[in-house]
Amino acid sequence: MASIQRDIDVDIPLRDAWDALRDVGNIHTRLVPGFVTDCRMEGRVRVVTFGNGTVVREPILDIDQTRHRVAWAAIGGTFEHYNASVQAFELDGARTRIRWIADLLPDEAASTVDGMIAEGLSVMKRTLEGAGGG
Repeated sequence: MASIQRDIDVDIPLRDAWDALRDVGNIHTRLVPGFVTDCRMEGRVRVVTFGNGTVVREPILDIDQTRHRVAWAAIGGTFEHYNASVQAFELDGARTRIRWIADLLPDEAASTVDGMIAEGLSVMKRTLEGAGGG
C-alpha cells in the first residue's frame, strides 16, 4: 500500500486554519477553490468535483476537534483503497503546519495522488493566507 505524507506551513493562526479545515462541505470555497470546483454533502458523504471534472464520493470518517484532524475515504473510481487525513498543528501563535496523509491502492496511483496533494496544499496555502482562514 502506498503512503504519502506532505506538510505545508501557513501564516495564519491554528484557530483560523482549523475553522476552514473542519468546514468539510465548503472546501471548494474555503480551502481549495479551483482545485475543487464543487462540493456538497449527502449526509456524512462529501461529493467532490475536482477542477479536471472528476467526481469523487468521500465518506467523512472523523472530524476531531481536539487533534484538529479531518479524516475521509474515497469510494469507487480507480482506487482499491483510499483513506486520507488533514491535520493542523500550531507552530506558534501566528503560524500553522498542515499535514496531509493518504494511504492508497493500487501503488501505481501514488505518483498521481502525490502530485494532486502537492497542488491541493499549494492552493490551500494561498487561500488560507489570502483570506485569513475564511
